[in-house]
Amino acid sequence: MTTTALDIQHLTFRYRDRSEPTIRDISLQLRAGEFLLLAGSSGSGKTTLIRCINGLIPRSYKGELQGQILLQGQDNASLSLARISQIVGTVLQDPERQILGTRVRNEVAFGLENLNLERAEIRQRVEEALDYLGISPLRDRETFNLSGGEKQKIALAGILAMHPSLLLLDEPLASLDPASAQETLALVRRLVDEGLAVLMVEHRIEDVLKLRPDRVMFMEDGQARYLGPAAGLTQAVNYHEIKLPAPLIIARAAQDPPPPEIHFTPAGSEQTSGEAAPLVRFDQVSFDYERGVGVLHEINLDLQRGDVVAILGPNGAGKTTLVKHAIGLLRPRQGHVLINGQDTRHMSVAQIANTLGYVFQSPSHMLFAPTVREELQFGPTNLRHPPEQIEKEVKEAIEIVNLSGREDDPPLALSFGQQKRVSIAAVLAMRSRILVMDEPTAGQDYRNYMDFMDAILQLPSFEAILFITHDVDLAVIYANRVLLVNQGRLVADGPPQEVMADFERLKNNRIVPTSLLQSNLEFLPRSGRFMRAEALAHCG
Repeated sequence: MTTTALDIQHLTFRYRDRSEPTIRDISLQLRAGEFLLLAGSSGSGKTTLIRCINGLIPRSYKGELQGQILLQGQDNASLSLARISQIVGTVLQDPERQILGTRVRNEVAFGLENLNLERAEIRQRVEEALDYLGISPLRDRETFNLSGGEKQKIALAGILAMHPSLLLLDEPLASLDPASAQETLALVRRLVDEGLAVLMVEHRIEDVLKLRPDRVMFMEDGQARYLGPAAGLTQAVNYHEIKLPAPLIIARAAQDPPPPEIHFTPAGSEQTSGEAAPLVRFDQVSFDYERGVGVLHEINLDLQRGDVVAILGPNGAGKTTLVKHAIGLLRPRQGHVLINGQDTRHMSVAQIANTLGYVFQSPSHMLFAPTVREELQFGPTNLRHPPEQIEKEVKEAIEIVNLSGREDDPPLALSFGQQKRVSIAAVLAMRSRILVMDEPTAGQDYRNYMDFMDAILQLPSFEAILFITHDVDLAVIYANRVLLVNQGRLVADGPPQEVMADFERLKNNRIVPTSLLQSNLEFLPRSGRFMRAEALAHCG
């Protein structure tokens, strides 16, 4: 008889500071060796459900809880958090919140040491987990210097080393490059086939569906709008809400009116005549964090007015390090970074912020104010914008990221996806000339990130936009220029239809072609450029 790993019965929860429940009447069973995909918009209650299962609700997050959760037949209300952690392993959306150790091997061993296992067994389990994820070379690295994707893998290794019977994955692919995401999904499939029960929250639906999850639950407004076989999901949801495979969207969108065209018109373009000087210039830039371990190697790069640049590349390639040089958080070991012709070595971070506004990969690195409104007011106030202008900037930024009504909420009490949107809005409100975003779609549902990206491109304030992403489709839809970075070097730089047409080069840089990229290449002789799937449906 197959063991029931998880049994949820009529679960409802309302946070102490909220007037309405975040989740309502959720019932669900998950058996050993079963894989459930949990989908839904940002703020729909997915993370709250996970907190209920792993015991953080009501122990750490207070509120009114109704219903029952059974873990292997045991009521989790009667279990200690220590006991629950031996049954349920959780990988959080934001690895920054999960990593405590300064060295990778110590971090992976942390949970095992708290179980008082023998040292030999701890070593064996740590090595097995690192090998399982293909990250053994990281064992002696400092966790602080790892990329976001590498940190995500370390957090997963620490959980797998505990040998849980139920694995909760809260957007495990958010910080991973496409190849790493495929490898992680293959690992999840292997764990399921070996008898582990897995519940995965994920917005990258197309990727997960390839793994044949046993069931899918789609949440909306705290309720289960769909719970059933994966094959039924595509008919149960609006293709504007969830990013379905491109051929499905093209077929369904052909019955609808064509979408409006979105164009980026950079600020100041009407004043430009002749050959304009670059907004940002990298001149033979090299850098290392640890002596002798090069992270960037002789980078030469110009950012021009009108550029919408997507930076792609594997985890640990140096993408974030590259961008941090542009905003002055890092200074080159060799070479120069010039902002409007001025060397960043002679500029303060505050001076650079007038030109470049930066959205960090992890919102916890940015957010600190007691309310969303005060968070958004902070930047423009420090840049000495007039009070009436600040009010207008804050209101517009909140509307762009779809957080109206949340102005008085504490940012750190919001979901990860909502926190990410607050961090984006905080930079939008500053009206810097260049917008720089590190993984803007992490934690975001499809509708939200398409809406705010569309709105950002139509703002009259930016001269250029640059974003780091592992979402290939984000680059396909929005970029007019793609940079491939690997091992600290600029591998390719050009229009997306040129850079992304070379599948062998993409493979060598751990980029996995998506159905949207493949569809765009098929349509390119007719379309002449890359488009979103809804537009391809009306491309002759």
